[in-house]
Amino acid sequence: MTSRVRQIRSRRSTALRCAAPLVTLALAATGCGASVTPGRIGDSPRSPATTAADPPPAAASTPSPTGATTCTDRYFSGMTTAQRVGQLLMGGISAAHPDQAQLRTLRDHHVGAIMLTGRSTAGVTATRKTVDGFQSKADQAGGRRVGLLVATDQEGGQVQVLNGPGFSAMPNGLTQGSWSTSTLRSQAAGWAKQLKAAGVNLNLAPIADVVPAGLGTRNKPIGSFRREYGHTPEIVTSHSGAFAAGFAQSGVLTTLKHFPGLGQVIGNTDVTANVVDSVTTANSAGLEPFRAGIRAGSPFVMVSSATYTKIDPNHLAAFSPTVIGQLLRGRLGFKGVVISDDIGNAVAVRSFTPAQRAVNFIEAGGNMILTVRPSTVPAMTQAIEARMRQDASFRAKVNDSVRRILAAKQSAGLLDCH
Repeated sequence: MTSRVRQIRSRRSTALRCAAPLVTLALAATGCGASVTPGRIGDSPRSPATTAADPPPAAASTPSPTGATTCTDRYFSGMTTAQRVGQLLMGGISAAHPDQAQLRTLRDHHVGAIMLTGRSTAGVTATRKTVDGFQSKADQAGGRRVGLLVATDQEGGQVQVLNGPGFSAMPNGLTQGSWSTSTLRSQAAGWAKQLKAAGVNLNLAPIADVVPAGLGTRNKPIGSFRREYGHTPEIVTSHSGAFAAGFAQSGVLTTLKHFPGLGQVIGNTDVTANVVDSVTTANSAGLEPFRAGIRAGSPFVMVSSATYTKIDPNHLAAFSPTVIGQLLRGRLGFKGVVISDDIGNAVAVRSFTPAQRAVNFIEAGGNMILTVRPSTVPAMTQAIEARMRQDASFRAKVNDSVRRILAAKQSAGLLDCH
């Protein structure tokens, strides 16, 4: 959190104070690099379990101002264990036709975030009515409502969930990448206002993946849909930064994805198992968009479910302490919320049970589990609670994750911090 005031008088003022510095930082970091401390990540194929550099799961590792700490601590202390675990989940719900049984599953397990999925042409007003219905049934902790993070995929082109009256038709990433950064920033601020009017407070964008021109549309997850801003780290850095800055200006959170990059792969982890990147290293130029976005204050980073043989050949990135703990947290210095790519329905994780997926992700240092299949939530929450009872280190990681998520919610104006 960037606010330094001791008392927060309203949710709106909280969101504005937190968003404005992000804009300034994003503009400053657009197109800029950051020095990288030499390290040993990826130098050898040994298991991360034997790597001394794994970070401790210290719950106090996220610095925040006194005011923010007081507010999030108040919420945290008022939560039951089940409510804390529920904050770690984001469940998918159809934007066009919300399933009431699925919504009950999410409510029963205190799930703290919802992703609007599929395609909707209902428009801003109808979407807002739907979202307000979700928010009206959000959990309470200590007598205070814990607002829901409501997210969607609103990138542009073929990846735009919300359409209809009040929503602009957003062009694909390559087209956005052909604009000046000032134009993109301005357009993004407008798109963010539309999402905010619809009740959406988190966009699972921008794309920070760099697809080489020589790979192009053969890159199934990004290139085939023209989702990338360009084919060089410089263009992707400047334009993902401009997109994020526009959203911050309008008070909507963003998510850099898919760390450490899906630009060098062929297969799409949503529909393909054993997707491997044998090119990217801990020093690759393709990490620059993530590095710059993190310096600019990105609140969320999404981790991919591919395997990166030159970083950690033994784990999918989403289950890798090396990728999340050493590289993302350690070397890139990310302090926000680490969210998974979908691990509810993706073919890439089918060899793991839902329980294993949830525990592995949190154990590796992840914070928020995205599952587009609400039916996986019961097994995931039960597995996390069981592991918490057995393992104090794991319990500390859960508590740290909850605090990071509550801090993000506070920045979005979702907590009552009077």
